Amino acid sequence: STEDANLKEAAELVVAVRKLIVLPEGEVPVIATVSDPEELKGQPFFTKAKAGDRVLLYPQSKKAFLYDPVANKILEVAPINLDSGN
Repeated sequence: STEDANLKEAAELVVAVRKLIVLPEGEVPVIATVSDPEELKGQPFFTKAKAGDRVLLYPQSKKAFLYDPVANKILEVAPINLDSGN
Protein backbone atom coordinates (compact mmCIF):
# COMPACT_ATOMS: atom_id res chain seq x y z
CA SER A 1 0.00 0.00 0.00
CA THR A 2 1.05 3.60 -0.41
CA GLU A 3 0.95 4.05 3.36
CA ASP A 4 3.51 1.27 3.80
CA ALA A 5 5.67 2.81 1.09
CA ASN A 6 5.42 6.20 2.76
CA LEU A 7 6.41 4.75 6.14
CA LYS A 8 9.34 2.92 4.57
CA GLU A 9 10.45 6.10 2.81
CA ALA A 10 10.07 8.11 6.02
CA ALA A 11 12.14 5.52 7.89
CA GLU A 12 14.88 5.64 5.26
CA LEU A 13 14.92 9.43 5.30
CA VAL A 14 15.13 9.47 9.09
CA VAL A 15 18.08 7.07 9.00
CA ALA A 16 19.91 9.30 6.51
CA VAL A 17 19.11 12.57 8.27
CA ARG A 18 19.86 11.20 11.74
CA LYS A 19 23.50 10.74 10.66
CA LEU A 20 23.67 14.49 10.12
CA ILE A 21 21.64 15.92 12.98
CA VAL A 22 19.84 14.89 16.15
CA LEU A 23 16.18 14.22 15.36
CA PRO A 24 13.28 14.03 17.80
CA GLU A 25 12.87 10.54 19.22
CA GLY A 26 9.67 8.53 19.32
CA GLU A 27 7.91 10.50 16.63
CA VAL A 28 7.39 9.60 12.98
CA PRO A 29 7.82 12.72 10.87
CA VAL A 30 5.44 13.93 8.21
CA ILE A 31 7.44 13.98 4.98
CA ALA A 32 6.90 16.56 2.28
CA THR A 33 8.74 17.10 -0.98
CA VAL A 34 9.52 20.54 -2.36
CA SER A 35 8.01 20.57 -5.84
CA ASP A 36 7.99 24.27 -6.68
CA PRO A 37 10.50 26.43 -4.78
CA GLU A 38 9.03 29.55 -6.43
CA GLU A 39 5.82 29.06 -4.46
CA LEU A 40 7.79 29.15 -1.22
CA LYS A 41 9.90 32.21 -2.00
CA GLY A 42 8.60 34.41 0.82
CA GLN A 43 9.34 31.89 3.56
CA PRO A 44 12.77 32.13 5.21
CA PHE A 45 12.79 28.39 5.95
CA PHE A 46 12.73 27.65 2.22
CA THR A 47 15.37 30.17 1.11
CA LYS A 48 17.83 27.41 0.20
CA ALA A 49 15.20 24.94 -1.01
CA LYS A 50 15.09 23.49 -4.49
CA ALA A 51 12.82 21.01 -6.22
CA GLY A 52 13.28 17.51 -4.81
CA ASP A 53 14.39 18.62 -1.35
CA ARG A 54 12.55 16.94 1.50
CA VAL A 55 10.93 18.44 4.55
CA LEU A 56 10.66 16.37 7.73
CA LEU A 57 7.96 17.81 9.96
CA TYR A 58 7.72 16.81 13.61
CA PRO A 59 4.38 18.20 14.87
CA GLN A 60 4.79 17.06 18.50
CA SER A 61 8.35 18.34 18.78
CA LYS A 62 7.42 21.41 16.73
CA LYS A 63 10.45 21.15 14.48
CA ALA A 64 10.97 21.13 10.75
CA PHE A 65 14.08 19.99 8.91
CA LEU A 66 14.88 20.83 5.29
CA TYR A 67 17.01 18.07 3.79
CA ASP A 68 18.78 17.87 0.45
CA PRO A 69 18.91 14.16 -0.47
CA VAL A 70 21.26 14.75 -3.40
CA ALA A 71 23.97 16.57 -1.44
CA ASN A 72 22.98 14.69 1.74
CA LYS A 73 22.88 17.92 3.73
CA ILE A 74 20.58 19.61 6.21
CA LEU A 75 19.81 22.97 4.65
CA GLU A 76 17.63 24.42 7.39
CA VAL A 77 16.08 23.67 10.75
CA ALA A 78 13.21 25.68 12.16
CA PRO A 79 10.66 25.62 14.96
CA ILE A 80 7.14 25.21 13.66
CA ASN A 81 4.01 26.60 15.19
CA LEU A 82 0.94 24.62 14.24
CA ASP A 83 -1.61 26.54 16.30
CA SER A 84 -4.75 26.74 14.25
CA GLY A 85 -6.12 29.54 16.39
CA ASN A 86 -4.97 32.36 14.13
